[in-house]
Amino acid sequence: MFRLLICSVLIFSVACTKKSEEKQASNIYYTCSMHPEVREHEHGKCPICNMDLVAVEIDRKGKKLAQTRSPSAEYYCKDFPEVKSKFGGPCPVDGTAMIRDDKGPEKSNLAKVVAQVKLKKAHMNHFKPEFFPVARMNMVKKIRLLGNVLRSEEKESRIAAKVDGRVEKVFVRSTGSSVSLGDPVLTLYSPKLITAGEEYLVARRSFNQNNSVEFRNMLNQSRERLRLWGIKQFQYDKWFRDGRVPRQIVIYSDATGVVRKRNAVVGKYFTVGQNFFELSNLDDVWVEMDVYEHDSFLVKVGQKAELSFDAIPGEKLQGVIDFINPVLDPKSRTLKIRATIPNSSGKLKPGMLANAVLIMNIPGNPLAVPRNAIIDTGKRKVVWIKPKDKEDGFLARAVQTGYESDGYVEIKSGLSIGESVVIEGNFLLDAQAQLFGGYEDITD
Repeated sequence: MFRLLICSVLIFSVACTKKSEEKQASNIYYTCSMHPEVREHEHGKCPICNMDLVAVEIDRKGKKLAQTRSPSAEYYCKDFPEVKSKFGGPCPVDGTAMIRDDKGPEKSNLAKVVAQVKLKKAHMNHFKPEFFPVARMNMVKKIRLLGNVLRSEEKESRIAAKVDGRVEKVFVRSTGSSVSLGDPVLTLYSPKLITAGEEYLVARRSFNQNNSVEFRNMLNQSRERLRLWGIKQFQYDKWFRDGRVPRQIVIYSDATGVVRKRNAVVGKYFTVGQNFFELSNLDDVWVEMDVYEHDSFLVKVGQKAELSFDAIPGEKLQGVIDFINPVLDPKSRTLKIRATIPNSSGKLKPGMLANAVLIMNIPGNPLAVPRNAIIDTGKRKVVWIKPKDKEDGFLARAVQTGYESDGYVEIKSGLSIGESVVIEGNFLLDAQAQLFGGYEDITD
C-alpha cells in the first residue's frame, strides 16, 4: 500500500512538471473562425457571432504551433470548406454535419473558387443584390487616338531634267508654291536641245518638199526626241512657223502639287535625272496615328476611322486604315497605323493635329460581364456568382479577363454561359470574405 502511494505521488509530480514545462513553452488563446481579431483566454462563444471559439497554440517566440482548424483536418463544412476540423460534428457556421474527406480537403480541386459566403436569413432580408446572366456579346471597342497629317508619299512627284542644260530663268518663286500640270517652271539653255530642234526643222521642211518615206521617218524620229525631252507640240510648231529655235527654251511642268524642294536656281547646270523641283500633291493626305500595344492586335486594314481636326471645328471626316506598321516601337510601345483622307478642297495641311476614333470589333462574340461585376484584388480578378442550388450562398470565382468595351469586360476563363454574377452587392460579399482571411484557393 505504501509503495502504491509513492508511485502515485511520483506520477502526479512528473505529470505536473511536464504540464508546467509545456505551459511555459507555449501559450494558448481562443479565437473565432469568422472574426480572427477576437482573442480570449478561455474557451467559449464569439462575442460577435456567437460561434464556438477555436484554440490556437503559440510558443514563447510567437510562432503558431497548432490550430484547431488545421489544413490537414479530415472534416470540413459542406458549404464552407475553409472551416475544417480533425473531428466530426456540426459545422460551427450553419450547424450542418461536417463531411469527412479521406483524401483531405486540400487535395480536392476547385481551382477557380477562391471564397465562399453564406448569409443568414436576417442578412438576406436587407441584402438586395442585382445579377447579370453571363452571355456572349458582339463587343465593339472604340479607342481615341492622336494623329498627325502627313504628305502622301504616293502623291509625291518630281520635275526632273530630261536633257542636259543650264537654268536661265525660274518662274517658281519659292518652296510652298503651287504648280499645276502644264505651268511654265523655268527656261533652259541646252545646246543638245537646240541641235535637236534644228534637226526637226530640217526634217519637216524636207518632208514638206518631198513626201518620201525617208523624210517621214526622219521627221517622226526628231519629233519623238523632242517630246521625250519635255518639249510640247505647240512649242516646236511655233519654231517651224518662226523658222528658228530659241536660245532659251521654256520647260513646262508635267505634274501638279506643292513645291516642297526648289533646286532650280539661275545659272545652275543640270544633267539628265537631276530634279529641278520636288512636289507633293495634297489632293490626298495621310493621317498617321499611334496605337498602344494592348490594342494593336485588334487593328485591321480596312477599319474605319472617324477624324476631327482642331483647324476645322465641327467637321468630321471618314478615313480607312490602309497601312499597319509590322514593327512595334520599342520605346513608346506603340504601333504606327495610317489612313488616307481625300483633300481635294485643300483644307488639310501637313503638320495639323488630328483626333481619331477607331472602331474595332472584338472577334469571336466572347463571354462578357459588366465592369462593376469584377473585383480586382491585386493578385487576381474575382467575380461573385450565385449558385442555383444555394439560396443564401455565394461563390467567388477567379477569372481571366480580356478586352473592355462600353462598360463590359471580356471573360477568357472562369465563367460559363448562364451563370448569374453579382453586379450590385459584390463589395459587401467581398468585405464578408475578408473576415475569413481574404481570398484563397479553396476546395470541396
